[in-house]
Amino acid sequence: MARPGLTIGQAARAAGITRKAVRVYEARGLLPAAQRTTAGYRLYSERDIKLMTFIRRARTLGLHLDDIRAVLAIRNGGTPPCATVRDLLDDRIAEIDTTIAELLALRETLTGTRQRADECADDQSVNVCGIIEDS
Repeated sequence: MARPGLTIGQAARAAGITRKAVRVYEARGLLPAAQRTTAGYRLYSERDIKLMTFIRRARTLGLHLDDIRAVLAIRNGGTPPCATVRDLLDDRIAEIDTTIAELLALRETLTGTRQRADECADDQSVNVCGIIEDS
């Protein structure tokens, strides 16, 4: 039997996320609105914790909240979302590959600039710094 209701702090700890993340997920429509006590405290069920844990794992894989919402909508519609998840993972891999290529190009530029920096003289006539101005 499920626990009667966990506070936001208890639920967040159980799912391995922060209280702020719980509020964000609820505000963004990833979690259903929590039940409230008469004092206004949010209460979460074991099902909510499983959903929070799923969202945390999806975020760990780099999926965006909008993507996770789409996956949940597909699942809530009664269809397994595996094809969509595969497509989303392929998209993230492509994004990461692009970022890696951009970072490698930046590293190459920085390395070349650093090598030229040893030739820079402090007595040059420049506005601020010849190392950057000449790059």
